[in-house]
Amino acid sequence: MQRRRLISLAVLRTVLTYAICAISLLALLSFHIFPSSNKLSSSLLDSSYKLPSQREIGHQRWNSELSWTQEFSPPQLTKAPPKKSQKLIGARGILDFNNLWKPPQSRDFVPCIEPSQDYLPPTESRGYLLVHTNGGLNQMRAGICDMVAVARLINATLVIPELDKRSFWQDTSNFSDVFDEEHFISSLANDVKVIKKLPKEMETATRSVKQFRSWSGMDYYQEEIARMWNDFQIIRAAKSDSRLANNNLPPDIQKLRCRALYEALRFSPQIEAMGKLLVERMRSYGPYIALHLRYEKDMLAFSGCTHGLSQAEADELTTIREHTAYWKVKEIDSKEQRAKGYCPLTPKEVGMFLTSLGYPSTTPIYIAAGEIYGGDSRMVDLLSRFPLLMSKEKLASVEELEPFTRHASQMAALDYIVSVESDVFIPSYSGNMARAVEGHRRFLGHRKTISPDRKALVHLFDRVERGTLKEGKGLYDRIIEIHKKRQGSPRKRKGPISGTRGMERFRSEEAFYVNPLPDCLCRKESPSINTSYSSR
Repeated sequence: MQRRRLISLAVLRTVLTYAICAISLLALLSFHIFPSSNKLSSSLLDSSYKLPSQREIGHQRWNSELSWTQEFSPPQLTKAPPKKSQKLIGARGILDFNNLWKPPQSRDFVPCIEPSQDYLPPTESRGYLLVHTNGGLNQMRAGICDMVAVARLINATLVIPELDKRSFWQDTSNFSDVFDEEHFISSLANDVKVIKKLPKEMETATRSVKQFRSWSGMDYYQEEIARMWNDFQIIRAAKSDSRLANNNLPPDIQKLRCRALYEALRFSPQIEAMGKLLVERMRSYGPYIALHLRYEKDMLAFSGCTHGLSQAEADELTTIREHTAYWKVKEIDSKEQRAKGYCPLTPKEVGMFLTSLGYPSTTPIYIAAGEIYGGDSRMVDLLSRFPLLMSKEKLASVEELEPFTRHASQMAALDYIVSVESDVFIPSYSGNMARAVEGHRRFLGHRKTISPDRKALVHLFDRVERGTLKEGKGLYDRIIEIHKKRQGSPRKRKGPISGTRGMERFRSEEAFYVNPLPDCLCRKESPSINTSYSSR
């Protein structure tokens, strides 16, 4: 009996062994011979991130203009992030969708740029103001709006400004190529008389070329400059940037500056239409970040930042700086610059920063920049963390971009539009565009703008590179804590740094167009008793 039980047990073990082997073999064969199901699921995943074709988006002409230049109507482009709470897997685990995209509280601040009751239309002009703008797109935009205010102060007729064609970018664009000239003239009719060109009979009139003093107030213009009308019929401003004080100007002049920038100085219809198309295509991915990745040759050469570059690349940037006459500082210590936070974050550092904030790898990111120095090889680390990196060139066809590609200012204008309309804007460097976009987003309701603390970040990232700090929860918590109050919340414009004097005192002030509060933003009055919803 015992022997029979042992034989039965042995037979049962043998059958089970064969059965397990057969099942394992079938599973192995299924994986290798029938992989189509795996490929299908993978292809479905990939296809969800493919850019909609231009046929799907459509080539219709945009009849309505971008409304982010208007004061009272909500932007036509803006689509609020989905209201339902979604959960995303990020660097810190499960993160609430709304916390990543939710803008700061506006505290009921709204644009208030209408002139006072004492504000009068322009009186008879005393002469003509010619303006030669200088710098890139946003430096020129700020300068043009300051010259509108100056023309009002000195009672001049403003001739449509001449754009800078001699800067680093060598852009041949005229005013009407970049801006809506007719709209600019008509919008300012009650403020300043603006004409397209100097009358022929004035071509031989007496004129003076004057470089206005930087950050000057009303007294300087109404006394020293206005006295020049006694001897000259035409005054030509040799430069336009930073010629007007940020603060301590009459409220009506400050509001005029905002009307000029946010209402009158609208981009040309062609640029606005293309900008809107790019925004719509980015929206097809959902809420997106606009990343102003200022890691371009001109910025690195100007700032002297060479961290992570080869010696040959560093030498090339030094040569560019030495041969650019209007860049005054030639000798720059790159390590010192970076330690003080004066260098743009590298693409690799930006990737680590976004991961630390909790944005998942599926986050759509628009790269608002020109050609990245070092090309695709510099973008590898950022791309490995965030594969959905988009740009003008990826969102639009060569044919669609062809009218703009040879003009740096027009290409920058497209980036500006997509950046202003983004759900989150993050600049890697606080240059002219970063400051202009930040100010515009504050004006439009304090949209979320995260300003990296580059000095603090570089210190942390260097520790990670040296191996004394690991990338993980500890690093992420510190970075999040540092940036809790750097997300575009309402605050008054910062004054000069304590202890500074003379021009350095003005230079240390926060620029007027970076933060239009308090001059152009006021608290909204409480609504009346009727709180019912009404659609428009």
